[in-house]
Formats: sequence, C-alpha cells, structure tokens
Amino acid sequence: MRFASAVVFASLLVVPSVVAQVNLTLPDAAQQEEKGIDPERLRQHVKTLASDEFEGRAPGQPGGEKAARYIADQFKAAGLEPAGDHGTYFQQVPMVGVKTDPSTAFALVPTQGEPMKLTFGTDYVANNQTHTPIAEIDAPLVFVGHGIVAPEYDWDDYKGVDVKGKVAVVIVNEPTSDDPKFFNGKSMTYYGRWTYKFEEAGRHGAVACLIVHRTDLASYGWQVVQNSWSGEHSYLRDDPDTKLKAASWITHDVADKLFATVGMTADEAITAAGKRGFVAKPLPVRLKAHVITHVHEYESANVVGKITGAKPGRTVLYTAHYDHFGIDRTRKGDPVFHGAADNATGTAIVMEMARAFGQKKIQPPSTVIFAAVTAEEQGLLGSQYLGMHPPVPAKDISLDINYDELLPLGDVTGVGAGGAQRTTAYPILEALAAHDNLTLRKGGVDAGGGYYRSDHFSLARVGIPAFSLGQGGMFVGHDEAWGREQSRDFGQNKYHTPADVYSDSMDFTGNAHMARFGFELGWIVMSQPERMEWLPGDEFEAARKRQ
Repeated sequence: MRFASAVVFASLLVVPSVVAQVNLTLPDAAQQEEKGIDPERLRQHVKTLASDEFEGRAPGQPGGEKAARYIADQFKAAGLEPAGDHGTYFQQVPMVGVKTDPSTAFALVPTQGEPMKLTFGTDYVANNQTHTPIAEIDAPLVFVGHGIVAPEYDWDDYKGVDVKGKVAVVIVNEPTSDDPKFFNGKSMTYYGRWTYKFEEAGRHGAVACLIVHRTDLASYGWQVVQNSWSGEHSYLRDDPDTKLKAASWITHDVADKLFATVGMTADEAITAAGKRGFVAKPLPVRLKAHVITHVHEYESANVVGKITGAKPGRTVLYTAHYDHFGIDRTRKGDPVFHGAADNATGTAIVMEMARAFGQKKIQPPSTVIFAAVTAEEQGLLGSQYLGMHPPVPAKDISLDINYDELLPLGDVTGVGAGGAQRTTAYPILEALAAHDNLTLRKGGVDAGGGYYRSDHFSLARVGIPAFSLGQGGMFVGHDEAWGREQSRDFGQNKYHTPADVYSDSMDFTGNAHMARFGFELGWIVMSQPERMEWLPGDEFEAARKRQ
C-alpha cells in the first residue's frame, strides 16, 4: 500500500509551544471560504467518480476522458481560470502504451553449460522502453551492485566499468545502513527505487537492465512485480530517461543460477554489493532476447485550473491523481476497478478546495493552481509531465500539497505529512497542527520508499518542495491500533482491486478536515515573505537552485 509505511513506522512529534513567528489566523473572508468545505460534496464527488459509469477512469479510455470532463466542469463552475493547453482546462499528456507479448524469448547463456531459458512472468518480466515492436538483444552481463552513482555518499557502482551495449545486473533497493548520513539510514532514498536503476543503466549506455528481486529488500513479493509488469505499461512519449530495450526484473531463484556461474549465491552477491569497495564484475553470461511488444500511442489529460492571486512568486499547487485501472473484462465478478479511496477521495478534495477558493470572497495572497493529474498508476506520468510543463515557472511555485488515498473513516485527531520535514514549510506545518489541535505525524523510517510513490515526488524532482497530506492514521473515537488495522485491511483486501468501491457508510468528515487544513496551510504559505525551500543538503535542493 502506497503510504502503509508512513502509518506503520510514523513517529509522533512533540510540538513546541512557539515553533515560528507565523501568523496562523486567516482573514475573516478566507475563513468563511474554508468553512464552506463540505463533507457531503466530497461524498457526491467520490460516489460519482467511483461509479460504473466512469469505468475505472483508465488513461486513454472513455471512462478516463469522462472523468477529466467532469473535473473540468467542476473547475469551471467554481470560477477557476483555465490553466491547460490553448485556453482550456486540459493539459494533454502524450503517452505510449507498451505490452510485452508472453511469447517473448529470454535466455541467459553462459560461456559454458546449457542456456537458461526463462518463462515470462514466472522467472522474469521485461518492458521495451524504446517502444519498437521488436527488440533483439545479444549482449554480455555485468554485475554493477545496486546500480547507483551517488557522489554525495562517495558511492559509484559503475566506476571503472563500461556497460555500453551490455546488460547491467543490479540489486533492488540500496546499501543497508543505520547511519542517517549514508543513504538516509533505514529510510530509502530515490537511489533505491527501481525507476532510478533503469534510468541510471540507460544513462551509462546499457541496452538492458536486470533487477534482482528479493522480497525483504523490495518490500513486496514477486507477485506484485509479476502483476504490475505483465499488462500494459505506459511511458511519456519522447522521455529521455527511457532507453532500455529490456527494463527487466528477475526472480531470486534465477539470480541464484546466474551468480552460480561465478561461484556465488544471489544472497552473497547482494551482501558484497552493499559493502564499500565493491567493484563491478563482468559475468560469463550473455542475455539473448527477442522482445515482442504491442505498442500504441495515446493521450490523456491533466485537468488544471487556477485563481490569480495578489502577488506572483508564492504560488501554491494542489494536486491529486484521478486515474485508476479501468475495466478488466477477463475477471470473474465485478470487472471495474472503481478506485473510490484511491484516488477519488483526493480528487474530490482538490475539486472542493477549488470551489472554496473560487468563492472569491477575498483574493488569495498569491496564485493558486489546482491539478487533477492522470496516469499516476502508470508511474506518476501525469504529474511528471506537469512538473516538466508547469502552468507558471517552477521557481514561482512555493509548495505542492498532494492528496492521495484518504480513507473515509470519520473525523481525525491527527495529520500526516511524510517528507514535509525536509522543507522550510515544516515549522509552519508544526505550528498550524498545534493551532488546530491536531497531532502531527511525520514519516518515520520509510524503508519502502513511500515518499517516491505518489505525485508529489514528480514536483520534488524538478525542485518544488512537495509532500502529501493525510490523516496520520488517527481518528476520533479510536486508538491508533484501529487506524493501523483499517489501513492494513484496505491494503490487503481492497487496494488496487475492484473492491475499492464507494459505500454509503463512508464518513467524509475527516476528508473535509484535511481539506480545510490544506486550505489553511496553503494560504499561510502564500502569505510568507519568502518561497518555501528544501533544507540544505536535501537531494532535491540542487534542482531548486537550478530553477
């Protein structure tokens, strides 16, 4: 589950009585707008978006297009200015969908011994990032540890080795550490994410990359990889970071057989890769592959509106993804992936906040942008495109506040904001939580890299301080164990299945509470004399400075 680690590993903060000299009182007219945020309107939006009529809101499909039009109509009714393409609310995101044909041939061929023919799905998954119908590979393998180049940690797995035209074999995640100054200790950095490993291999000229899976390091089992990569996968068209003929995962069992060619087990190779002094090692094996890919180009829209504020340069961006997985008619029973909690809830919050700001009882301190983005479930593609093509210059955006998967379980006693502590917005968040009598819960150990799995990350990558707001797992009338159990149950029984449906028993009081909190936070951030920044030394600080 996307934010399960934030719930399970979160740490409570003792909020000082005076955190920062910040005026937390909104003007009377702004308070009236905020108080107008209505849980029953949120209910109606979620009920509508999660209905059969919207067919699971898949990008490029009729249900996804219908959802985009519905959101645009809400933005128009709220009085937002269009902030998409050509004076519309729609920012078209050009994508290409690729699906690997199961008849693809994949074999590891040692210099001595019989070829190891692999079975798609069972032994490996692969995707052709070059988007050609056929890709031929006959190239030697090189073991490059975790496949990481991190100068700030004095770490370079590619040092002294040439993988151009070859196949990089890498370990999932990153070197283990208890030192917060070394790969962020027990919390994953972006270097541990599979997306980074494919990007880095491509930057070094590899034709393919094989990620070795191990459940404890990945934080999910092979079936998750299998399910995620067996269907169609989408990419941004002309994305410069997608270069591999085979972006692939292999099972731990296959890796054992592979490393046996150099007298090691997969676990021994993983241990060696995590130690300083690791040196990349050619393997006496070639990958011979005939990758067959079904390719089609399509577009899906981000829906973007804005309200022009009093002064430029302190813009606040509110985001949530509206897409889900559409319809799978091969399934028995309900074929629709309704996506009620994930993420009709966040989309409803963005629409309702737009309506509140759009009352125009008072002009906001700076411009406010509202974006319902597409293709999050395809790899954060809509938000990635938004970050590459923001409606105003990125340097003028002070903060992105994202909403993703807020379970409608009643009113809340806390607020969660994993990643906020990395930004100068954090003292404001602390003070506001105390002012509103909410327990602030920041992300603790993020071993699964949850920060990098929702749309705020796309904005962070281009330098914009960004994080998601949530309930922090704390609900009125219940202890924290109850909140954890609700999250666990959703993750195991409903997440990314047709069972994520709207129910009349849902209580949107807490969702409205989080919307009001986000309204207040955004207003206060826009009122500051300086824009928000990353703390010194943060991995996204350099991107902010380049804006």
